Order: sequence, then structure tokens, then C-alpha cells
Amino acid sequence: MKNATLRQLKIFETVARHLSYARAAEELHLTQPAVSIQVKTLGEHVGIVLFEQLGKKIYLTPGGMEVLHFSRAIIQQFQEAEEALTQFKGITGGKLNVAVISAGDYFFPRLLVEFARRHAGVTLNLTVHNREELLGQLANNLTDLAIMVRPPQDMDTINESFAPHPYVIVAPPDHPLVSKKSIPMSVLKREPFVVREKGSDTWHSMEEGFGRHLAELNLAMKIKSTETIKQAVIAGMGISFLSAHTITLELQAGSLAVLDVQGFPMMLNWYVVHRKNKRLPPVALAFKNFLMSDGAALIQKFIGFDPKRN
Repeated sequence: MKNATLRQLKIFETVARHLSYARAAEELHLTQPAVSIQVKTLGEHVGIVLFEQLGKKIYLTPGGMEVLHFSRAIIQQFQEAEEALTQFKGITGGKLNVAVISAGDYFFPRLLVEFARRHAGVTLNLTVHNREELLGQLANNLTDLAIMVRPPQDMDTINESFAPHPYVIVAPPDHPLVSKKSIPMSVLKREPFVVREKGSDTWHSMEEGFGRHLAELNLAMKIKSTETIKQAVIAGMGISFLSAHTITLELQAGSLAVLDVQGFPMMLNWYVVHRKNKRLPPVALAFKNFLMSDGAALIQKFIGFDPKRN
């Protein structure tokens, strides 16, 4: 195994984690053949078969499981060494690794730009994920900080809220309910809803917002993309429950309207999350403090959503 490279170990670990060459290639921003070649080369260096294919699925061989154990240990050692050396760089010259839930990509890049403006020389690494992927980033120590709405309950993390996160009911501007005030739940139940898929963070927020009434809603369509949901609502296919932070452009353009529904907007919070025993590099700690002090005001400035006005 002496000829194996760190890059090969990282690629192998990613394939083993997903048990999929295609998903590993997507995460690593490589082609699937490139991933396959690196795994094959690592297997040749080790001298054993790392994966076996049964039907359309791949599985780790017993030898592959052993290699995975040591690969993760080696990768972890390199990460700890990098973090330790980062301490000597301070904030300037440091690399910020942050992962965010998909609803956050509507404003989060602007927060990063503002942070980088205040701290010249910082390198930014932002990844966007659904909830399951984001929890995986935390669990596998692939990010310093995670930005989400609903922190994990079964993971040893530190979770601190830094900004409000409103959810609203949206409709096309010509919908009959747009002109109504204080719409009761009984009226809303008659409307077809276009919603995010079960398991998504938006779906969990919807469960919290509607409670027992969720089972009584007319869920006409479930879609994995917030952008597609917005287009479906604009086209008149139904109304939807969405983060107010995802609809800024549509509200400004007048292509969507926020309904005045009793109990809405539903106010949750944005959280910055990291593993409890994680030794945060100076740049990550500085960014966390930046979110805690200025995050809420900057998001309000970027988004411009006023629950009282809207």
C-alpha cells in the first residue's frame, strides 16, 4: 500500500460511503471513469479487490472494509494536521469550510462575500446539500461549520441560532385568496398544495407548521426542487409552503404573492452547527462570531422580507 496516494484514499472513501461511483463522482466533481480508475489503481497498490458488484449495486469486500478503516484514519490524520497548521496562519490565509442547507443558497454566498471583504486572504469553500447530505458532512467531519434550520438531535453538536427564518404560504398573484385577510386553515385545506418531498428540511418545517392539519391538506404534487415548485405555483398548479428566504426575486417581480394565513409566517431560526469536540480553525471561529453578531441584520438586508409588511 506504500504507493497509494492520499487522493486515491479520499476517492475510495467517498465511493465506499455512497456505495456508488456516480454519486462519488458528483460529490468530488470528477467524471465517473476518473473515479473508477483511481479506485482500481488503489486496489492494485493494495493487492486486493476492494468492491464486488452484485446486480446493479456495489458492496465492500471484507478486505475493502479493512482498507476503508485505515483510509479514514489516514484522512483524519491529514485533516487534523492541516487544522493544527492553520492555527499558525490565523484568519488571513485560512480556509473556511462551510456547508449549508439548500434554502440557504439564496443568501449565503453574499454572507461569505461580506466576510471575505472584512478578512482579506481568506479562502472560501461552500457546499450546498439537502438535510441528509448535510448531516453526513457533519458526521464524517467533512466541514467545519454547517448552516441549517433543524439541528441534529442524535449527534454531539453545538447548535447556536443566529437569525430568524420565516416560512410562508405562497400563491400566484391572481389567486382569489391573495386579496383575503386572516385566511383560516379550513379554507387552506381546500387548495391544492405543491410541496417539497418527505425528508427534506422544508417538509419537516411544514410538519411543524401544520401539525395535525397536515394530513388534511390536498397535497397535489411533491417536488424535490424549490425552483420547480415556484414555477409550478406561478403556472397556477397550486399554492405552496416555502421559506421566505427563497422567494425574494419572485416577490419583487410580482410573480408570487404571500397569503395572509392565520398563524403565518411561521418563524423558525437559522443555526450554525459544529461537532462539540471539533477544534475550529481561527477562520471558522471568526466566521461563526460574524454570523452571531451580524448574520441576522445582513440576511434582512439581503432578503428584504418583512413579515409584517408581507
